[in-house]
Amino acid sequence: MERLCILYPCYFQAGLKRAEGRRVPRGRAVKSLTLMELEAALKKCGYPYRVEEKHHPAHWHKREGRVAVTCTEPKGEVIRKVAQAIEVKR
Repeated sequence: MERLCILYPCYFQAGLKRAEGRRVPRGRAVKSLTLMELEAALKKCGYPYRVEEKHHPAHWHKREGRVAVTCTEPKGEVIRKVAQAIEVKR
């Protein structure tokens, strides 16, 4: 069953604590992730996605955007695969 998973760049930010929105282990997180880098990682993983001009509720002042990903697996698995693709790219 396909569903929509929303991914924010702050999920992968090394400078944030888990309570502040980071969703990956600090070892897999990166210093500053742009939306374009997130898109490239999603393309590499083969996920269909669309970019939206919305923001994370906790980081409303940053206006960094978000990505809506169509996936069949759990959101945590998608985040793990994308984090691994970002890590390989850097």
